[in-house]
Amino acid sequence: MTKEKTIGIIGGGQLGQMMAISAIYLGHKVITLDPDPNCPASQVAEQIVAKYDDTVAIAKLAARSDVLTYEFENVSADALAPYEDKIPQGLDLLRISQNRIFEKEFLTKAGVKVAPYTVINTLEDLNDLDLSKKHVVKTATGGYDGHGQVVVENVVDWEEARDLADLQPCVSEEFVSFLKEISVIISGNGTEFSVFPVCENLHQNNILDKTIMPARISKYLAEEARSMALKIAQALKLSGTLCVEMFVTNHDILVNEIAPRPHNSGHATIEACDFSQFDLHIRGILGEPLPKVALLSPAVMLQVLGQDLSAAQHFATENPSAHLHLYGKIEAKENRKMGHVTVLTDDCAISL
Repeated sequence: MTKEKTIGIIGGGQLGQMMAISAIYLGHKVITLDPDPNCPASQVAEQIVAKYDDTVAIAKLAARSDVLTYEFENVSADALAPYEDKIPQGLDLLRISQNRIFEKEFLTKAGVKVAPYTVINTLEDLNDLDLSKKHVVKTATGGYDGHGQVVVENVVDWEEARDLADLQPCVSEEFVSFLKEISVIISGNGTEFSVFPVCENLHQNNILDKTIMPARISKYLAEEARSMALKIAQALKLSGTLCVEMFVTNHDILVNEIAPRPHNSGHATIEACDFSQFDLHIRGILGEPLPKVALLSPAVMLQVLGQDLSAAQHFATENPSAHLHLYGKIEAKENRKMGHVTVLTDDCAISL
């Protein structure tokens, strides 16, 4: 095992918190950078309170850290550029995942299938949209949980998409009629890779609601999904953990997007697998050998939003074998991710 290191995490949300916990258990020291002095990671690690693009604070974090990592993709790649030699994930991955145009181009070059798409750089490009087909127009940067996108089925929708495209470049994808949304969590150390069981994801209002592990798909499709994730990881020479989100259609699997860090859909790995996505993220960025991951039990992960907090606490009381994780966020706002519950079960109907 690697001797004790100081790991600097840009971002102190729940993903940073769980990264820090894994790092501490492995004997390392953690410093996080986040503008919120009460962020979840502040409960378990030292914190530098500063904005994500504060170059002075980032320089301070880099000077005190052996390795730097990021817990989400909306951090400044330019501010991190002087310290790229300390970022095993690299900034290319960050920039790819921050821009849907770069992402589509990368995925296509990596040899995986994506939905047919066109790049919308000008309003004239949008005029060429074939309204006999359904499309999803997404901003190239900044979108999350359904924000920054418009489903276009008619002229009214097209006008809304025009307002979006008038602000910045966009990507227009042909609408995918999918059977399931799945994701594959994969970790790497630059040369070798460990693939987690395929997850099946159910959403409410474009926010992850439930993850079922393993996904209810055929063995053939599961192997195909894992193979596609491995292609992407190899193309990136991946260090750390990556999530590959996919659509299962009647005929194929299409990659929707990638997230360059541990992901909500991988939370069940904490209890359901012999190593979690956070464990292998830390091992991966430190360049340590990675184990082959084993599924110990089928599991269902239930996302706890602000409006679900009381129900989740009641559920955990009524089901003592459930694993309740609360992130320690002070204010329980509607649709804010406050925690999750993992139940080791094959009862996919379970809910809060």
